[in-house]
Amino acid sequence: MGALLQQDINALTPRTEFRGFSNVGRIPMNTIDRRTALALGIAATSTMLTTDRVAGQEGKEIAPGVRVVQLGKRESMVPGYKSVSMRDVVYQPQAKSSNPSMANDMVCHCAEGELRVKQSNGQEFTVKKGDVWSCNKGLGEDAENIGTGVGIMRVIDLLSA
Repeated sequence: MGALLQQDINALTPRTEFRGFSNVGRIPMNTIDRRTALALGIAATSTMLTTDRVAGQEGKEIAPGVRVVQLGKRESMVPGYKSVSMRDVVYQPQAKSSNPSMANDMVCHCAEGELRVKQSNGQEFTVKKGDVWSCNKGLGEDAENIGTGVGIMRVIDLLSA
């Protein structure tokens, strides 16, 4: 009976070697839960979508080397705003855009690259991948890709009624 029980335990124990390779120093896949696997999958998909958008001619050109790609729109749960929309502004290297007056409040995120931002209120700053800033309705803004690769400004528009 003891030998049979040991065989059952061995069958249920995860293997630590595969075709001669050891898992020493590696994270075994059995420690990754479904939530982590889903998050990794979404991150990989997001990267693929961003890469496709950069490589292609998707969206509408608003200035030489600058394209706007609409990503989505829905009703807002934020008081004072009827809806929210999201778009990517894709800048090729050295490309520039100018907006003399924002049509609405917005939150911006540098999803890729390095951009120089000059606002009509006198502020000038450089944003890199992961940086976030905001703009209010009526504010003017110029942006320029100062990096060597493609720059992406992700914009979340807060649209009032």
